[in-house]
Amino acid sequence: MYLARHGQTAYNLEGRFQGQQPVPLDDTGRAQAAELAERAATYGFRALWCSPLLRARETADIVARRIALEPKEDERLMETDAGDWTDRSFEEVRGEAPELFDAFATGVPSFAFPGGESFAEQDERVAAALEEIERGTLPALVVCHGMVIRAALTRRAGHPPERFERVANGALIPLDGAESEEDRRWGGGEATLAS
Repeated sequence: MYLARHGQTAYNLEGRFQGQQPVPLDDTGRAQAAELAERAATYGFRALWCSPLLRARETADIVARRIALEPKEDERLMETDAGDWTDRSFEEVRGEAPELFDAFATGVPSFAFPGGESFAEQDERVAAALEEIERGTLPALVVCHGMVIRAALTRRAGHPPERFERVANGALIPLDGAESEEDRRWGGGEATLAS
């Protein structure tokens, strides 16, 4: 199983929390999705899954046209619910609540968005989704979000929580722990904070 982060959005570029809002890809994001589709075509995927959030679905649709698979949506693959931080800039939140922002930015396992979801809650739903996908048709590509990938790599690939990795938009990442360590050809653009 491989995970892919959606292409860039204006919120990624601006450093703004998008949470579970329907934020579309920008031009760079669409180009990243097309590059992802070309990389994905070499893997022989037999199943394509995605988050139903607009940015992930747009990315999955671009990939789907190239690899001739229909994306299957699963709500458990959605980005973390950013609660009260939704639509706010990283800079604004960092200025208002620096310690809490740092807990988010470094992936502290006990972190919870004020008025939103905790990393622990997200970890549970992501793990359940990936277990179900893994029981189905493989190899599978899952188009999702930065914090979903964080949850998967922490729980499924055995990465310690303190090893918080930022994943580039449009990156293609193997879920297998050993393979993740060896395969640094993830692609995509510059790694940004998930939002």
